[in-house]
Order: sequence, then C-alpha cells, then structure tokens
Amino acid sequence: MFLETAIALLALSLSLLCRPWRMLGSQPEPGGMQQPVTSALLTPLLAVLVLLPWIWALPTLHQMPLQLRWSAAPLVVLLLGWPLAVPVLLTVSAIAFGLAPALCLEETLGMLVWQGLMPATLAMLWGAAVRRWCWHNIFVFILLRGFLGTVLSVFLASLLGQWAGHVLPNVNDDLSRMARWLMAWSDGITTGMLTAVFVVFRPQWMATWSDAIYLVPPHHPEG
Repeated sequence: MFLETAIALLALSLSLLCRPWRMLGSQPEPGGMQQPVTSALLTPLLAVLVLLPWIWALPTLHQMPLQLRWSAAPLVVLLLGWPLAVPVLLTVSAIAFGLAPALCLEETLGMLVWQGLMPATLAMLWGAAVRRWCWHNIFVFILLRGFLGTVLSVFLASLLGQWAGHVLPNVNDDLSRMARWLMAWSDGITTGMLTAVFVVFRPQWMATWSDAIYLVPPHHPEG
C-alpha cells in the first residue's frame, strides 16, 4: 500500500505542477477566436466521471469468478491529456469506492494506480515517443496511439500490478498473464474504435489531437 500511495501522490503532484485547470479555460483558435471549453473538453470529462466509475466498480458489484476490469485510462489520456487525466482518474476511483461497498481502501488504491495512473502514464510516454519518432498521420495516431499504445500500456501496467502483489485470486501466474493480455486487447480495440470516431466526428473532444500536426497537406514541389 505504501508503494501505491507514493505513486499516486507523485503523479498528482506532477500533474498539479502542469496546472491542468488551464485545460478548462478558453482556448485560442487559428483565427484568434476564443472557444469556451463548454463545447470541447467538458463533455468528455463529464462522460468519464459518469461512466467510468461504474465500469471500474462493476466486477465488485457482481460476484464474478475472474475479477478483471476495463481500464480506459489511455482513452482518458487521449481525451483530456495526462495532467488533467490524473485528478480525473483519482475522482473516478473515489466514486467507484462509494459505489461498491465491497471495495476496501487498499483495493481502491491499487485499482487507481495499476488500472488508472500507471497505464495512463505509460500511454502518455508512448504517445510522446510516437509523436517524436513517427511520421504525423491520422492513421498513425489511431493505430499507434489509440490501439497499439493502449494494448501495451494496459498489459504492462497490469503486469507491474501483479508484480506488486495485486494478483488474481485462485489463478496461477500463467493463466493470469493470459487473462490480462486478452483484457488489454479488448481495451485497445475499444479505445482504437472510439479514437477513430472522435477524430473524425468530434476532434475537439481530444486534447491530444491537432489538425495542424496530423492533417498536414502533402507538399507538391513546383515543377
């Protein structure tokens, strides 16, 4: 529990240093106009706070033989950015704790770190690497950040959680790794599909998306 507390406090401190509340202010548009966030990030933020606590608490609300939860933390990072995602995921875990009486404080803290903060941080680092070393293209964004990045981030975070002692009850290590791998793929497929939908129809809902970066028209040299 000490490890999870230290990680949570460190992540929250770093996110607050980035002043995530600035994401909830007016943002400049290319023409110099100011667009209020009520038409942009507030919608996905409220959707995360309403839906994700129930998803995290669902395995505890029902007596399931295999307690696996959908993370969705990489999707939250794509929507809100890492600095804002950290306090939002902290709030999500607190709401889930209130929704599920069977959740104890230690389980909730472990869920916050290994299901929320750790995959969110890994997804942020993966996204920075993709943006730095890969070509800028809408398909690269969807496939590498929305899909593959989610699979890798969720799976690696779940393995770290298992190493830290958050094991699946009555399941051996090999079967546990297989179950976590399959859940990471379900997370990645869902996040990849939603990323594609949002990029096309609601790009203003994604703090990590930029038309100026990923929709650069091809350069035609003068003949």
